[in-house]
Amino acid sequence: MHYLLLAIVFSASMSIVLKIFREPKGNRFGIILGNYLTCIVLAFVTMPEKSRILSPHPATLLIGVIEGVMFVAGLTIMQRSIRTNGAMLTTAFAKLGLLVSLAVSILFFKETPGIGHIAGILLVLISMILIHTDGRSASGKADSAGNAPEEQSSAASFPLLLLTLLANGSGDAMSKVYEQLGPGDENAVFFFFLFLTAAIVTTVLLVIEKARTGRKTHLPELAAGIAVGIPNYVSSFFVLQALALLPAFLVFPVFSTGTILTVIAVSALFFKERPGRRQMIGLGLLLAALVLLNLPV
Repeated sequence: MHYLLLAIVFSASMSIVLKIFREPKGNRFGIILGNYLTCIVLAFVTMPEKSRILSPHPATLLIGVIEGVMFVAGLTIMQRSIRTNGAMLTTAFAKLGLLVSLAVSILFFKETPGIGHIAGILLVLISMILIHTDGRSASGKADSAGNAPEEQSSAASFPLLLLTLLANGSGDAMSKVYEQLGPGDENAVFFFFLFLTAAIVTTVLLVIEKARTGRKTHLPELAAGIAVGIPNYVSSFFVLQALALLPAFLVFPVFSTGTILTVIAVSALFFKERPGRRQMIGLGLLLAALVLLNLPV
């Protein structure tokens, strides 16, 4: 159980770090690049046979490249959504990306959802409507002018939440594809190419951002990226360790809901995020939906 608790702590800390550095002074892609460079190093260090990166299985390389691009999209959208919607709602929708994995499994790998999965999907739809129709901002803090910092209605920011779900879910879905089509002994190689691709794409975006805005990457952004990259990689490691000791139907619901609850608690205590009443009900339904969706088929 301690592996699972550590996975929750590291997963939640990733969202909290992004929350802390939601307004970078330099190039906003510096944090994301630092994250992926850190993950590349960790993937290489933990690789049993490092020579296999020279001759990977085609599925390992192709799926790793595709998922690397999706990872950049997911983290970039998540970074923007945290600035607009707050850490708690963004994290909840990011975790609900498993809906995409569920759809891929049903449509392409002939997995049949159980009654619990169907009930979970219905709860997701209801929670989206509740969150979408709540007019309160995700943050109760005011700026120097006395205005709410992100004075957008939930309707205006809802597309970002939906994109967060789709982008993060697509990345998880590609992991499902790799599990089905890729070799079973190249997981570290797969992660290496995934993060290498993500780093290359992020570098291109960083250069474009610099040319457009003139903002350079500063050491604080790269340091923040390392602070994101370490929990990003380590949480995945501890999840695998937990799965070796505990059943999956216990690990995944506890991991997902535990991460969301930790982010909500930290956001409420230290960042003064105060969701509206409907958003609170919606978050409760999201937690219930996560448990139902992670039930074994």
